[in-house]
Parts: sequence; structure tokens; C-alpha cells
Amino acid sequence: MNPADFRIFTTFRYDPELSQVHNKDGLGHAGWNYDNSSPIYMLDYHRDRLLRAATYWKWEAAITALAGDAGLDGLQNYILQHAGDAEKPMRMRLVVDEQGSFEHVTAPTYNVALSNLFPVDLPPPGQSNEASKRPEFVVYVDRGKTLSSEFTHFKTTNRSMYEAARERFNIQLPDSKEVLTINEANNTIMEGSTTTPYFWRNGRWVTPPVAPRYSAGSDSGGNDGTTRRWALEQ
Repeated sequence: MNPADFRIFTTFRYDPELSQVHNKDGLGHAGWNYDNSSPIYMLDYHRDRLLRAATYWKWEAAITALAGDAGLDGLQNYILQHAGDAEKPMRMRLVVDEQGSFEHVTAPTYNVALSNLFPVDLPPPGQSNEASKRPEFVVYVDRGKTLSSEFTHFKTTNRSMYEAARERFNIQLPDSKEVLTINEANNTIMEGSTTTPYFWRNGRWVTPPVAPRYSAGSDSGGNDGTTRRWALEQ
């Protein structure tokens, strides 16, 4: 695709069980989902990442559509309207263009316990509760190198670098496989092609650093992710 034709997007979980977070003991740390009865996972963080991207590229109409309480309410109303009466969890990819218009694609996803969506902490390797386990993935380290740019910091439809990394290992959806991209400038791990990686180092979990504001060469080059932000703020 022509990089000039890109749009920004975010992908989030829609799960009717999330509407019960505020009624559950031990989930007072769940942030927006505890304060708001909603089936949308971390909507405020997803809105924020879209708004940061729109602001970076100076998309005034998109900024207007996303900013403030009105932007958050408008985003939620759009999602609820298009989610229909979904009774099972699903993934929704929400795409925003320069004019502030929304489009979406949905797909089914697996059940996850609320305690796993909002963990108090991340247990050391091998100590996860059976109920909290998720499908295991085969993980590859990319043989090629990826150029760090605003297109690796922000989530956009210009995903050629991730598509190339996945093609090198013949990874197709919905394969339980992932590839870690490597920053060509310093040979460090940037990101997973569709996931945020965490590593157990010296008795704690770490994740490749990503600056709150994009600045070329200032961090790992990875994505401005929502679950990474949530984990680091706990």
C-alpha cells in the first residue's frame, strides 16, 4: 500500500462479562472498567492511543471526533451500536481515517477470566493458576530487521513490516505462532507482530521500552500499546 493512504486503528476486546467488573470483589484496580459498566475492554486507553496518533499527524477532524468526554462517549456509542447483541466475547478492530470516520471488523475470540484481564501482578514463569492460562504460542525471533518509525510506534494500516516478518515464518491467522521484530539500529527486540512481549529478567517482568510521545530513536521502536501502558501503571 502507499504509506500516504494509511489509517490509524486499535483492536480491543468486547466481552459482556466486562460489564460485571464493578460488581466483583478484588477488581477495584480495573480502572475505567470498574468505574463504568461496559463490555468494552480499556476503552479509555484505546481512545487515548487513537487520539495520540491523530494528534501526531495533525488530523484535525479525527482529533475533534476523539477528544474529551464527548469523543469517548461517541466512540463507545459507535461500538455498542455495531456490536449488536453479542453474547460471547469478540475482537473488534476499529479504524479511524483523517476525516474522523470510523469503520470496524469483528472476529470471535476465546474466553478469559476477569482476573486474568486485570491481574494484580504477573506471576513468575511456571506459577500461573490453571484457570488463568491462555493458549500457548510458538515464538520466533525474526531473521530480518525492522526500521523503527512512527509506523511502528503508532498502530496504522501500514503494516508491511509486520506482514514481511510473518511471511518469513509462514505465519497465518489464526496460527498460534508469533514473531518478534528486531530493531535494525541496535538489534534489540521491538515488538511482536500482533502482541506485546514480556520477558522475565532478574526476578521481574520487563517489556521493551516505548516513550509516551513518539521521537525517532528514543526507545525500542515498538508499539504504543494499551495493555503495556496498563501493566506499567500498576
